[in-house]
Amino acid sequence: MITEIILLISAVLLIVAILMQSRGAGLGGAIGGGDEIHHTKRGAEKGLFILTIIFSVVFLLSAFINVLLF
Repeated sequence: MITEIILLISAVLLIVAILMQSRGAGLGGAIGGGDEIHHTKRGAEKGLFILTIIFSVVFLLSAFINVLLF
């Protein structure tokens, strides 16, 4: 029961964190046609990136535990 709640909350937080990362790159940037110069993440962008990783790890662990228990 608690793992399902954690799974749901982490899924919503992961979706929000991914949607907040606006790169401005459309389909051309995803394929490799973007003319962006590589830059390091700083400030809020770095914090959001780290939060996205944390939310994804929590989501995967809770999904794995949910599969093992049920």
